[in-house]
Amino acid sequence: MLPCLVTTLPGPKAAALLARDHAVLSPSYTRDYPLVVERGSGATVTDVDGNRFLDMNAGIAVCATGHCHPRVVRAIAGQSERLIHMSGTDFYYENMVALAEKLAALAPGDAAKRVFFGNSGAEAIEAAMKLAKWKTGRSKFIAFFGAFHGRTQGALALTASKPVQRRGFGPLVPGVTHIPYANCYRCAYGKRVENCQVECVQVLEQQLFKTILPAEEVAAIVVEPVQGEGGYVVPPKKFFDQLTAVARRNGILMIADEVQSGMGRTGKMFASEHFGFEPDIIAVAKGIASGLPLGAAIARAELMTWPPGAHASTFGGNPVSIAAALATVALLEDELMANAARVGGLILERLRGWPRKYDCVGDTRGMGLMIGIEFVTDSNTRERNPELRDAIVWRMFEKGVLVLGAGANAIRLCPPLVLNEEQGMFALDTMEAVIGELH
Repeated sequence: MLPCLVTTLPGPKAAALLARDHAVLSPSYTRDYPLVVERGSGATVTDVDGNRFLDMNAGIAVCATGHCHPRVVRAIAGQSERLIHMSGTDFYYENMVALAEKLAALAPGDAAKRVFFGNSGAEAIEAAMKLAKWKTGRSKFIAFFGAFHGRTQGALALTASKPVQRRGFGPLVPGVTHIPYANCYRCAYGKRVENCQVECVQVLEQQLFKTILPAEEVAAIVVEPVQGEGGYVVPPKKFFDQLTAVARRNGILMIADEVQSGMGRTGKMFASEHFGFEPDIIAVAKGIASGLPLGAAIARAELMTWPPGAHASTFGGNPVSIAAALATVALLEDELMANAARVGGLILERLRGWPRKYDCVGDTRGMGLMIGIEFVTDSNTRERNPELRDAIVWRMFEKGVLVLGAGANAIRLCPPLVLNEEQGMFALDTMEAVIGELH
C-alpha cells in the first residue's frame, strides 16, 4: 500500500521509453516528472522498472474508485463480452438509460433532469454551452479568472488558467467575459475573509451589466464549485447565494463545472451540495467512470428540450464506459464518498496547522479528498513561490509519492477515494520531510 523504490528514477526501462515517447508523441502533453506506469492497484501504481508509487493524483482526479477496482473491472469485462458499441445517439440500450436515471436522481435540486452523454469534461462543457445558447436565445457567457473548463474551442474560451493554453489559438468563441473568482485568501479586492462581501459577484450588476455587458445577452454563468486548476480554491457559501440571485434576477442560467469536483471527490456526490447550490446544468466527467472516457451534461428537463440532431456524439455513452460508471456510482454510494469525507477530514485537520508551522505554507484548504496546499516565500508577504512548489513536486516523486501542482503555487492532493488513513498520513509525512529539506 506504500511506496517501494528499487531503482534510481527514472529507471532504465523508463528512460528508454521516454526517448521513444519524445520522438513520436505531441510535445503539447504536460509531464511534470518521468513516470512510466505499467500497472495500478488501489491508490498505488507501479512503473516499468518495478518501482511502486503512492498515487495522490488518481490519474488527474479520474480513478475515483482506485486503479483497477475489482468491481469496475468485472463490470467492464462483462459488458465487453456482450456489447462494446452501437451508438446511443441513434439506437437504444438499457444501461445508458439506467445511468441517466441515476445521475438525474443524484443531481442537486428536486426538478426533473435529463442527461446528455459525451466522452470528456470538455465535451460536457461544450454541450452545456450549446444548450444554454439554444434555450435562452442568448450568445454570451460569464466565467472566472483561474478557471479551467477544457481545451476545445468553446471550453477554451471559458478557460482562464494559463496563457499557454490560449496562446496562438485565437480568435476563440466570442462573447465570454471573465471576472474574479471568490478566493478570499487572495481576494482580488483585498478584503479579509471575515469582511468579504464577495465583490466578485457584485461587480456584475454594479459595473458589467451597466457598462459593457448587457445582462439580457448573457446565456449562462459557468463556475467551478471548487476551482480546480486555479489552485483548489474553496469559495464561501455566500458566493453561490449571491451569484444565483444575480442570475435569477436577469434570466441567466447557472452552469456548474463539476468535472474535477464531482463524483464523490469532496465527500458528497457533487461539490455544489456543500453550498446549497442548485445549478441549471452540471458538467461531469473524470471520476464518473473510473478511468474510461465518459462525460455528461445534466440539465433540468425543462431546459433540455432541443430537437433530434441539435447535438449528438457517436461514442458518448459507450456501453462499456456506462457499465464502468454504474459500478463507480454504486461504489461511491456504498462506501467511497464516506471514506473521502473521513480520510480527507483527517488530512485537512493535520494540514490546518501547517501555515503556522511552516513559513513557506501560505494556506491549506479543501473538501474531502480535494485538497490544496499553497506555497509562499514567507508568511508575512505571502508572495507566491512556484519554484518551491515545483521543487517539492519533483522531490516527492523521487520519494515515491505522486503529487501535482495547481494554480500558480499550490500542490493538489486528489488521490483515489480508496485512500486509507495510513497512506494519507504517509503522504503528509513525506511532504513535511521534503519541506524540511528544501526550505
